[in-house]
Amino acid sequence: MDLENTKAQMRKGILEYCILSVLSKDTCYASDIIKVLKEARVIVVEGTLYPLLTRQKNAGLLSYRWEESQQGPPRKYYELTSDGRSYLKELDKSWNELVESVNLIRSK
Repeated sequence: MDLENTKAQMRKGILEYCILSVLSKDTCYASDIIKVLKEARVIVVEGTLYPLLTRQKNAGLLSYRWEESQQGPPRKYYELTSDGRSYLKELDKSWNELVESVNLIRSK
């Protein structure tokens, strides 16, 4: 088995949750989200991020606003909607349950 592939699949599975978690702290530009994810070693590229942001926006979890930039074209800043915050709370519960379950299995 390919260890790197398995690790990549694990990261991919939690990417949407991580994006919502990043946006729960502050409104962000896409490159800011990528920076936070890379710092946390949840590697992501723009080609992966934008479709996820669009899917989350279409699901009503995110909204965005355009803001003028001094360094080029206007930038799109994303933020959680109230539905997104509620959804994230449910994901937080599910994540905690999953971690608890995995730790229980690993301890046996």
